[in-house]
Amino acid sequence: MSFLSNFPNEKTLFEKFSLKENPPFPLVNGHIHTPYSFSSFSSIPQALEMARNEKVSVLGINDFYVTDGYGEFNTEALKSKVFPLFNIEFMALQKDLQAAGVKVNDPNNPGRTYFSGKGLSYPVLFNDEDSQRLLQLKEGSNAQAKEMIRLLNLFLLAAGVPGHIDYLTVKSRFARELVRERHIAKALRELIYNAYSREEDRHDALALLMGRKGLKLNLDDLAVVENEIRSALLKADGPAFVAEEDQAFYSLEEIQQLILNGGGIPCYPVLLDDKNGKFTEFEADWEKMAASLVHKGIYCIELIPGRNSLSVLSDFVHFFHDKNFVVLFGTEHNTPDLQPLVVSCRGRQPLTEELNRIGYEGACVVAAHQYLHAQGKNGYVDKNGVTAYSQRDYFVRLGQAVLTYFNNEFRTEN
Repeated sequence: MSFLSNFPNEKTLFEKFSLKENPPFPLVNGHIHTPYSFSSFSSIPQALEMARNEKVSVLGINDFYVTDGYGEFNTEALKSKVFPLFNIEFMALQKDLQAAGVKVNDPNNPGRTYFSGKGLSYPVLFNDEDSQRLLQLKEGSNAQAKEMIRLLNLFLLAAGVPGHIDYLTVKSRFARELVRERHIAKALRELIYNAYSREEDRHDALALLMGRKGLKLNLDDLAVVENEIRSALLKADGPAFVAEEDQAFYSLEEIQQLILNGGGIPCYPVLLDDKNGKFTEFEADWEKMAASLVHKGIYCIELIPGRNSLSVLSDFVHFFHDKNFVVLFGTEHNTPDLQPLVVSCRGRQPLTEELNRIGYEGACVVAAHQYLHAQGKNGYVDKNGVTAYSQRDYFVRLGQAVLTYFNNEFRTEN
């Protein structure tokens, strides 16, 4: 049973826990990955400890394809008095945009679309068909990882680098149920470091494998080394690259329905500007982008501001917020580099107070959605995909009351 099941009813929440004036807006982070997919964190308790230390009061788990971490995340969040948001992430394929050569939020592959579900029910209960879909996605990802490891071992053998990588060992040591490229890169980095004790020998081995003479890397910065390995060997044109087949992807509509069946809010993750100020074709025209999302029944977007400039982010967020979209922010934490949980823009530039307010209100909507589902009611989006976008402000106020009760009255023994 969800801890939200025992919260007071809406009337009581509004009467006793509504905020009469806007407080300083609490810090929230609606999108982190955990070791159940791939993460900077060594464990979920580490993520919650960081949240407490950085005064992040709302945190959202957002693993690829799996909800396996929900139970542990719920337990540790309640211990830490951090409000948990239960999210999930997928990769969909929009074949019409693929055929037209339109990149969406994958900067390298037309039509491929990252897509999130926010505020899924907890405990989440998928039907047999959806459970099978999730299993197929996980098995397909792991099959791709196995083939990458096979090709990588052949490449190591041909290069004369001692040792090999074992899939089951990678899974047991570095992953949970899902083996990703970054797990493989970590395993190879460790193999090189174990095979060669001298720094110059490690440099030579990495330069040989990457085909980069005179390679200069700070070998003590493990995150950078693993990112370089992944980029050179496991991505497109690398010797161990394995392309995902189109049939491995579900359509965006299928992913949306799976999210709705799990009680979640369909949410589009925005890539926005890169370091050169460029946008994908889908995101370049914000008016057309908004119309396309609304046409698909999507009224929720999320951003990872750490990859965006503050000025572009601010203009974009205000544009979509004024159109009644729910806006969420996160940090991902899906690389080896352990960064702060407090959301900031490119170059660690802090968000403005207004952006923090908008992100907090977005988290309030998701919190209210989870609360209403736990009470057996419709949330911000119902099971048929009908969104209460005209009532966004109501959900913000309800979510504030839910979070106020959680912070001031809720005890884990409830």
